[in-house]
Amino acid sequence: MLGAFRSRVAPFNVNYRYVEDELLYLLDNAGCRALVYHDTFAPTLAALLDRLPALEVLIQVADDSGHDLLPGAVQYEAALASVDPATGPATPAPTPDDLYVLYTGGTTGMPKGVLWRQHDIYMSAMGGRNILTREAVTNYDDVAAAAAAFAEPMRFLVLPPLMHGAAQWASFIGLNNGHTLVLPPNTRRLDPAETWETVERERCSTLTVVGDAIARPLVEELEGGSYDTSSLFSVGNGGAPLTPTIKERLLAQLPNIALSDSVGSSETGAQMSHVSVASGEVSTGRFTPLPGTVVVSEELDKVLAPGHDGIGWLAQEGWVPLGYLGDAPKTARTFPVIDGTRYSVPGDRARHQESGDIELLGRDSVTINSGGEKIFAEEVERAIAGHPAVHDVVVVGRPSERWGQEVVALVELSPGAAATAGDIVAHAGGHIARYKLPKDVVFLPAIQRSPAGKADYRWAKAQVTPG
Repeated sequence: MLGAFRSRVAPFNVNYRYVEDELLYLLDNAGCRALVYHDTFAPTLAALLDRLPALEVLIQVADDSGHDLLPGAVQYEAALASVDPATGPATPAPTPDDLYVLYTGGTTGMPKGVLWRQHDIYMSAMGGRNILTREAVTNYDDVAAAAAAFAEPMRFLVLPPLMHGAAQWASFIGLNNGHTLVLPPNTRRLDPAETWETVERERCSTLTVVGDAIARPLVEELEGGSYDTSSLFSVGNGGAPLTPTIKERLLAQLPNIALSDSVGSSETGAQMSHVSVASGEVSTGRFTPLPGTVVVSEELDKVLAPGHDGIGWLAQEGWVPLGYLGDAPKTARTFPVIDGTRYSVPGDRARHQESGDIELLGRDSVTINSGGEKIFAEEVERAIAGHPAVHDVVVVGRPSERWGQEVVALVELSPGAAATAGDIVAHAGGHIARYKLPKDVVFLPAIQRSPAGKADYRWAKAQVTPG
């Protein structure tokens, strides 16, 4: 990615678990002209090449899979060795207008390429604002001074795959502020024991996770093992919510850390956060907004003041993307102009509290309309996730003749645990209104999530929808 930025081409992220049809859509949608990939993916790509006429350059990185070079491909190390930096072609200096492209995860629809100016994503999510004052840097001297302010650089351990926006942003925040980036030895799957061994060995300062799917196995390993975590003073979460139960268990094992739960999206950058400590109240769903984060009306015609009792859309002004690649109608819907100001409104419902905090209700695309009531899937998931037997849960709507849609919970139980549908519903009933409770609970051996830990709602709906 850094090399692509310097050579002034626009790299984009590819989910390594995509199969043939998904890859074909993504590479075609992006108008991909050059592809860098490991040997292990060569057989999948071989079936696509004749359907990607725009693809001009194939750069294949050696691994231990034993696959040969694809026709027309060059080997990565050989390509590097063939170029003399002293005599190679000159590349013009990068500009603030150069592109940063981030494809959404596609968990509720097809992935979309979000186009950012590099200046804007740096300011919004990659370290361009002071972590304490939120003031924006204005020159390179500010960047150097911020890095020099640390007596000892921090060491960031980033667990989510780097194809995930939250992982990219955490990495660049570290690198752009003079810190050290630590990657786990195994980047294809989460190994909890290996993670804590890495924290201990590398003396990591901060750990990045994505929701309960990553945090739960980590805290379970801590509860059953013995590791030196004294170097760790911060755990940052983003991309998926942490439930109060998991927060409490993490803080019980790591009483000296600050646990930061952040909200943002591919279309907004970082928007708001909530910090929990062992001595304070642990909550989920209410956050302190960063500069430029607001709630706009359902009609997209005004900004709602703190204390307004209506539900609106979480929005961001200021440094926001240019739009979606090749999708002008969706760009117009997501980036409306209100009273002369352009906002990013990617689809999260929210309420602006009188205190100034923002209550995040959930993504509109997974909202369930049951009997005329809007039910936010994430709220029901949080209510169920606190049950001691529940390892993971995803909530979706299913067509219903009586209700229009009915709430269905897909539940994966913890190993050796037992619970009935009635147990699950009764537990949730202590946290949410009766009309929000699941009409059905489906127990599954495993809940499918993205490699970064995000819920895969398309998969979940397929499990409960006939045909």
